[in-house]
Amino acid sequence: MSWRLPTERTHRLAGCAGPLTFVGGAGDFDALGSIRHPGDLNTQLAGALDNVAQALAAESCSLEDIVRLKAFYRDSAVDEWSLRAALSNAIDGGPAPVMTLNPVPYQPWQGQEIQLQAIAIRGWRVHDDVRVVTRPVPQAFAPKFNTPVVTDGLRAGEFYAVGGQTAAGTDGETIEASDGRAQTHAVMSRLEAIQAELGATFQDAIKKEGYYFGTTMADWAAMARIRASYFREPAAVATVVPCHALRPEGALTKVEVLGMRELWNGFDKYIPREDRWPKRVWDWPIPVPYRQGIRLRNMIWTGGQVPWESNANTGRAMHPGDVIAQTHFVMSYIDDILRAFDATSSDLRLLVCYFASDGSAEQTHRLVEALDDCVAGPLPPLTIVPQPHLHADDSNVEVWGVADATRG
Repeated sequence: MSWRLPTERTHRLAGCAGPLTFVGGAGDFDALGSIRHPGDLNTQLAGALDNVAQALAAESCSLEDIVRLKAFYRDSAVDEWSLRAALSNAIDGGPAPVMTLNPVPYQPWQGQEIQLQAIAIRGWRVHDDVRVVTRPVPQAFAPKFNTPVVTDGLRAGEFYAVGGQTAAGTDGETIEASDGRAQTHAVMSRLEAIQAELGATFQDAIKKEGYYFGTTMADWAAMARIRASYFREPAAVATVVPCHALRPEGALTKVEVLGMRELWNGFDKYIPREDRWPKRVWDWPIPVPYRQGIRLRNMIWTGGQVPWESNANTGRAMHPGDVIAQTHFVMSYIDDILRAFDATSSDLRLLVCYFASDGSAEQTHRLVEALDDCVAGPLPPLTIVPQPHLHADDSNVEVWGVADATRG
């Protein structure tokens, strides 16, 4: 094995479902799971990219096959445009993949400054149907880029990705809306316009993932109602979690979408998908159109599972404040959803975990052990995002995943 996470639990570095190859939270790890350059972001960035490349190579992919790249980097004096430029310049094939860059206060492992999550499609650059939505890099940052263009949306065949959008202005620094509600409308309108250029709509989305500032359910609900108004039922599966930093300064929310739409007889068409909602699995405390599980093209996507009361829409947390017990609880929901599609946890090919933490590697170890207790066979590729605070003081974990549906 070329590299591994700092855990003794058996885990995969890459996994495939449908046309997609996933790499979880790749960092600057060596073969023993140690960070090679503790505290050095720039050097870790190169090491993490190299490790993404090695993981992709095991699935006959390369960096040039990435369609969506997500970075969680330690929030410090880092210039996000410099980070975007470094990633774009390293994957020099044009167009650059869609990127979502998220500053975070904590990393999962000691000495870690950045982790990268990748979604790739083998050979997409030679597909007949490739569509790209770009915008110029603001002039102040353009010299950092080999090609000063940001890819906001990318469609490779049926699959498309739209990167995390904020209410930032064309200069990359000015925020165009003053409050969370206004920014949410601005963000959702941008997502709608980008998808339209890709020949798609919100109804084609299979996954919505977002971030917002807030510490209460009321904070979440105010923006959630606006996001939901752009969808109709049955909509995508969704994950939206509190954040603790965003760029540029003044941004209060960021949202991204993944979706699928087919080209049929020269026209873009909606791809029917199956959805499952086991009765035991919780519902939202306000009316929203999202689903809990979707299957299409041999992939199963789950919504972000939270430790809320079963068979109810109360939003009441089970095992309040106990991250490990709540992790077991939400993984039982994921089991229920997968089972509804005749799949099991051994079919998972990506698992993304947000959890409340003090930022210590010890707490990450405990979370990984809890996940491993719940997954049959090796752990899938993992993206682990420790947070000082999640939805509420008593609701401390949210987990979602993608599974291979070939057996179902």
